[in-house]
Amino acid sequence: MIPSKALEKIFEKNTQWIDIVKSFGCNRDTSQDIVQEMYFKVQKRLEKGTDIQYNEDDINYYYIFKVLRSLFLDLKRKESKVKIVELGEIENCELDINYEDAYEAVTEEINTLFWYDRKVYEIIDNGKSISELSRQTNISYYSLYNTYKKVKNKLKHLL
Repeated sequence: MIPSKALEKIFEKNTQWIDIVKSFGCNRDTSQDIVQEMYFKVQKRLEKGTDIQYNEDDINYYYIFKVLRSLFLDLKRKESKVKIVELGEIENCELDINYEDAYEAVTEEINTLFWYDRKVYEIIDNGKSISELSRQTNISYYSLYNTYKKVKNKLKHLL
């Protein structure tokens, strides 16, 4: 079955998928969001060649259930790490940060770093992965990682 046909078969059961996620303890809106994420995940797997059907007319419901369950558990894990702050707490909070001074302090600190530390930090901070930089320069991954982490922590403590 081609991926679009398989997705159509899956989408025919959309309300059932939402009901399954609601049975995990989610409200309707969250359930719909999780089901939409499931469609993206399944589409990616279908494009890679994963076969999620029992025969030509029937899909693997257990596979869909496992995808929904893993997305739900991921959401719960993320929620446990997020602290919900009441609006009243935000209104009473005053942040007195001068961003120009903070930027100047960070720039000055970067300029005073040892040349190697500064270069490693700038390259990785501009988007190159540590593993890619390690392969290109033949410098140990852990050496690059520790250097980047050291500079990043130094800049965090500065702010």
